[in-house]
Amino acid sequence: MRILVIEDDNQLAAFLEHGLKEEGFAVDVAETGEEGEELTSAYEYDLLVVDIMLPLMNGLDVCRDLRQRKMSTPILITSGQRSVEDRIRGLDAGADDYITKPFIFGELMARIRALLRREHSIIQPKLSAGLIIMDTMNREVMIGENKADLTKREFAILEYLLRHQNKVVTRTSLEQHVWDQDFDIGSNMVDVYIRRLRQKIGDRDARLIETVRGAGYRLANDH
Repeated sequence: MRILVIEDDNQLAAFLEHGLKEEGFAVDVAETGEEGEELTSAYEYDLLVVDIMLPLMNGLDVCRDLRQRKMSTPILITSGQRSVEDRIRGLDAGADDYITKPFIFGELMARIRALLRREHSIIQPKLSAGLIIMDTMNREVMIGENKADLTKREFAILEYLLRHQNKVVTRTSLEQHVWDQDFDIGSNMVDVYIRRLRQKIGDRDARLIETVRGAGYRLANDH
């Protein structure tokens, strides 16, 4: 999954980027509200983490603009403003949640997971197809009784496919949700990672992760 962090404090932005990447997310960072809005126009995100006190265009303005554009992506506001009135303003501007600074990274992650569960209508943090069982909380994948040793990128690709079972997932969708803005669009990295993933989950004949010629891939849960 892919997250956009809009934060002008370089030290905090770097901390969030590092922590979120450690959790397996693809992460882009914008220093201003204007830059953040440009990125949301160019890429698809699963969630936004937006600071209120941004230069020129503040975080509340960003929220309002994105909602006026009919963008439903979950927004988590971070702010040093701690009053009830401030939280109300943030939620009324279009944010889905509000966390005050300083915060513990573990709480931030818990709020992110809650927003993503709500967005994807996930009741349990486990996904499955055939012999595959994915525990998204503990970031483990079991193939039958055997644990699959997946890299963060492979895990992210498999998670995205599991969340879209029996649907064709285009290479562009995988690029948008699994990689960040530094991804080389002209490369064949999606195909390379799909091949590696098939090998690790025992799908060497490509029956589970099917190639849909000219379109992308489909994870079929009836095998």
